[in-house]
Order: sequence, then C-alpha cells, then structure tokens
Amino acid sequence: MTLLITGSIATDHLMSFPGKFSDSLVADKIDKVSLSFLVEDLQIRRGGVAPNIAFGMGCLGLSPVLVGAVGPDFADYESWLQRHGVDTSGVHVSDAHHTARFVCTTDIEQNQIASFYPGAMSEARNIELKPIVDQAGGTDVVLIGANDPQAMLRHTEECRFRGYPFAADPSQQLARMDGEEIKPLIEGAEYLFTNEYEAALIEQKTGWTSADLASMVSVRVITMGPDGARIERRGAEPVQVVVPKEECKADPTGVGDGFRAGYLAGQAWGLGDERSAQVGSLVATYVIETVGTQEYELSQRHFLERMARAYGDDAAAEVEQHVSCPRS
Repeated sequence: MTLLITGSIATDHLMSFPGKFSDSLVADKIDKVSLSFLVEDLQIRRGGVAPNIAFGMGCLGLSPVLVGAVGPDFADYESWLQRHGVDTSGVHVSDAHHTARFVCTTDIEQNQIASFYPGAMSEARNIELKPIVDQAGGTDVVLIGANDPQAMLRHTEECRFRGYPFAADPSQQLARMDGEEIKPLIEGAEYLFTNEYEAALIEQKTGWTSADLASMVSVRVITMGPDGARIERRGAEPVQVVVPKEECKADPTGVGDGFRAGYLAGQAWGLGDERSAQVGSLVATYVIETVGTQEYELSQRHFLERMARAYGDDAAAEVEQHVSCPRS
C-alpha cells in the first residue's frame, strides 16, 4: 500500500520567559507596545502535520511519500526524515521562501506570544500530485492534511478527478474556514479524520448532520483524547478503542498525528479497523511520553510488549507479522 502524506511542513522555535508578560504591559500604552523579553532557553523542534505522520509510519517500517513545500533550509530536516524511512521525493523546495516556522514564547503562567510564518507552505498550492503518484508507481491513499488552504483544495480536487482515494484531515484549518470552504475538502473522501470538537465544528459550519457525513465518506475516524478513538465504517458496526496506559505524560503536541500514523499503517498492512486503531493509539502514547512530535523511538520488542499489555497477546501476534521498527 503506497501512501502520500500531504500537509504543512514546519519547524517550531519554542522559548521560555522566566517572568510574567503582564508585568511588562502598561494598560494605557497597549496601542504602542514595544517590548523585548530575555528568554531562558530555545528549543527547535521538527514539526508540521505531514512529516509528523510520515515519521511515525516510517518508524513502523513503511515508506510513506511526503508531499509539501519547504525552503532551502530544509536539508537537515530532510536527512532526519529519510533516516527514518520517509520518501521526500514529493517535497517542493522554494527558491524564495524559508520553511514555515512557528515561533512561540511562554511565560511562567503559561501565557504565550507567538507568530506563525507560512513561508514556503504557500507554494504547496503549485504541487501537482500526478507526477509524484506516477513516480511512486501509484497510490492507495492520499492523506490531505492541514496546509495552505488552496493546496488542500487543489489536492482534493485532483484526487477526485484522477480517482485517487483520499483521506480528508483538515484539522487546524477548520477554524479559519467557512462551511462552503470545508465541504469540497470532505465530499467523496475514503477517510475523514477529526477529533470530537472538529467533528462538531464541521457539522455546525456546513449544516451537515452526522448521518450526512457517514453517507459521503467510507470511514470516519474520530479521536477522543483519553477516551480513545471511534471508527465508523459504512455498513459496519462502530468500533471503539481505548488508549494504552502511559508510562509518563510529557507533551500532548502531535498525539493526533501519531494516531494517524499508526492507524494508516494498520490499514496498509491489511488489518481491520479495531487493530489499526490500537496501533494508532499505541503510537500516540509514545508521542505523549516525549517532548516534541518526532522525538520518540520505537523498539520492535518494546512496541510488541506494550501492544500485548494493552490489547492482548492475539493483538500483538497479529501486528508482529507486519511491523518492522528500524530501531530494534
């Protein structure tokens, strides 16, 4: 099963300020703010929904094709992804813009001042999928993740036109879109990925009911945080999967991307929805146990041991036939 993973590619620059922003704000001068905060540390994290998902799949032994737009500063990030099994041949490199960047400073009260620079991400709208699919020898699913909105629309329309099965995963972009912008991203999708809030937001903005959505996509995948995930496949009884017990909780960022990586890996291996969701939930657990979205390591033995503890020996035995963690 060949999978194309499209979406944002970015780096996160995270800083901590050992004070309170509010102590430096003057109420009657807010219209003329000019401030500089001396921060304690700087962490640079690899991010973006598409590489987060592709990384997880690569760690499980697959070779997903990453599709997105970056700047010439992508070289180190690209090497990292390639070392973890990701095919980066579908990545467009901009001549004019840097890779998208999220810059955020957090104070001791968890208030944040942040900026997002889309940069090269805006050029994702210029990417045609067909040459990438042809080079890959075809595709079984194209995941269309949060990205430049015009890129998301172009990729979706091309998938419908060329008959490529696609997974709709608009996630963070739902907040900025209205119903008429959301509808064409979902109609005819093989899979629709959302969390509970996003599912409700889609219904509110489009006017569609849950039954309407169930009739226009083959599979709805709804993540529910600590309550696990629910899979609703047309013509089948819904499946609900619980999450494994965490060894610790470090950072929830990227947990949803980890779930998608594991679930799609299970689907690529030909597993059923329940087993695929269990793999996804376990990968998501690894993510929450580390700081950063791509800092976890998967050991074949440890992964299968945790699979058995969480879901039973039969589940581990079935997954063992397919999973191939490079770091074993």
